[in-house]
Amino acid sequence: MTLQSNLEDLGNSEKNEKEKNLAPHPRKWDIAWRDCTISLIFHIGAAYGLYLSFTAAKWQTWVFAILLHVVTNLGVSVGAHRLWTHKSFQAKLPLRVILLFLFTMAFQYSVVSWSRIHRMHHKYTDTDADPHNAKRGFFFSHMGWLMIKKHPEVKAHKVDMSDLMQDPLLRFQHRHYWEALFLLCFLLPTYIPTMWGEQARTAFYICVCLRYIGSLHITWLVNSAAHMWGSKPYDKNMTPVEIRIISLLAGGEGFHNYHHVFPWDYRIAEFGGYSLNIGKLFIDIMAKIGWAYNLKSVPDELIEKRVKRTGDGTHPIWGWDDPDLPLEDRDMSIVK
Repeated sequence: MTLQSNLEDLGNSEKNEKEKNLAPHPRKWDIAWRDCTISLIFHIGAAYGLYLSFTAAKWQTWVFAILLHVVTNLGVSVGAHRLWTHKSFQAKLPLRVILLFLFTMAFQYSVVSWSRIHRMHHKYTDTDADPHNAKRGFFFSHMGWLMIKKHPEVKAHKVDMSDLMQDPLLRFQHRHYWEALFLLCFLLPTYIPTMWGEQARTAFYICVCLRYIGSLHITWLVNSAAHMWGSKPYDKNMTPVEIRIISLLAGGEGFHNYHHVFPWDYRIAEFGGYSLNIGKLFIDIMAKIGWAYNLKSVPDELIEKRVKRTGDGTHPIWGWDDPDLPLEDRDMSIVK
């Protein structure tokens, strides 16, 4: 046996061992009781908020809660996700401040913390180092991962966060997160509805608890449902899928198969239009006024190559003259 073959065997052995360590395997759940208790309290508050929505709340309060969901989702989808985690575009200071403000209102922890989790998810998708590994089932990837202590593989693997830690705005938010959260997520949404005569208690349960839990579950659906049920037109070898209803609810985040193949594309989708991708609409508007720039996207040629190489055959075509229509299908079609 040659030295080269020995080295190849050693390399393959190390690779197999690494894959074995990362592959999902059974583990005893170590429940994080404090986090479970806090989550339960907010869910009870959200249920009561839903009850108040139909029995006591003014219509303005309900509209305000929906508006809060939309704008805080922009903070998550456009800010923490597309801007800071994936760096799919760059933003001027006013836009960065606005997105940081909206993200803090969302109550999904600091941008640095959120981005670290999401970068881990992309780098180690569907392994034990993936914080919300979809191969552990719907409940785990939806919310169960937040109810137990981190898997040792999540703690052991690292991602580079130096770029975000060099941003003074993000450092400030990370350092003063809880004070900012109390003001932006709890105090303001409770106070503003009192300006049109709403009771503070009703405003709290609807605009804080119900809005927060509703927005969270929509975000969590991207981690769970969007890794299970849908098409895989860009890569059939991964769990992320395309679900349009989630895109509608989460500002474009349901085009998940595309996103995992091309995470640097600010559009986060190839198709869908603005109605299913409010995040893209927002970024395009910001680009028009000069607050967003260096928008990264994927050329059609690269998308076409990936679709043909790894797609599951569900990539849509619009009709006869679509260049994506396979020649075999065209030749076998009947033209009278």
